[in-house]
Amino acid sequence: MNMASAVTSVKLTSLPLIAEGKVRSLYEIDKSTLFFLTTDRISAYDVILRNGIPDKGKILTQISNHWFSVLSTKIPHLKHHLLTLTPPDSLTPSERALVHGRCMQVKRLRIFPVEIIVRGYITGSAWKEYTKTGTVNGIPQPAGLECCAAFPGGPIYTPSTKAPVGEKDINITPAQAREIIGQEYADKIEGLALSIYKIAAEYALAKGIIIADTKFEFALDEATGEVVLADEVLTPDSSRFWDAKAYTVGQEQLSFDKQYLRDWLTSNNLNGKEDVEIPENVVAQTKHKYEEVFERLTGSTLAASLASLEK
Repeated sequence: MNMASAVTSVKLTSLPLIAEGKVRSLYEIDKSTLFFLTTDRISAYDVILRNGIPDKGKILTQISNHWFSVLSTKIPHLKHHLLTLTPPDSLTPSERALVHGRCMQVKRLRIFPVEIIVRGYITGSAWKEYTKTGTVNGIPQPAGLECCAAFPGGPIYTPSTKAPVGEKDINITPAQAREIIGQEYADKIEGLALSIYKIAAEYALAKGIIIADTKFEFALDEATGEVVLADEVLTPDSSRFWDAKAYTVGQEQLSFDKQYLRDWLTSNNLNGKEDVEIPENVVAQTKHKYEEVFERLTGSTLAASLASLEK
């Protein structure tokens, strides 16, 4: 199968690099503006795989852009960090071509040091905890829930720690998150996260997608004191997307995210192992899932979204 190469490493010489994550590289444009560059790297079980998924970085960037637009319309008071998808003029022509469609200029903000997770359905680590203790993130849940069932009282806030690259995040209680974030902002972040999830879940369901859970990043604009939605938003990397038509309570679901890759790793006893190369057929299937959820949610193809950037 012929497939474009994945962009797993980008080194820009025109801007100073200030941080490198599992998927993104972060550069400084000036004291108030950062440059987010999303590669095609993919991680699972807190380990970066040796090869990436072609165009994944473009899909994540374009779907985040779509959600920022949708959410800004539906929650007028919501602030987010995105300024433009256009790279700065300081990049060389070759660098501009390389980052096309996979970059954002964003406001420079102070990220709150907690992963903000909202779950509408009980699956993954939440299901594992529930089967042992009847709780999720230490929060007692009703007896008798089935795997992948919706939480009877609606979505719940289930934060985790934000671990350094290569280390595992740890689920914590909302009270523990409040201690880390600080009382002044904790309630606002929880309220915003739940509101965003509910609006996004309704929007996605109308397009045949269930958002089982998702992870947000929030930041503080120290100049205004406002809480700001940051990083990627409601992407296949940060969310579990299920096919609504195929959804059946009591079993694992068909997903449009990297759960397919996680399942392959688990079935081959490779979960958590370093330097694993993804076979070509698994790369192709993972790419297809990312593309399908992008097209369902945005109503556009990736090619059309990229072409619109050039206008």
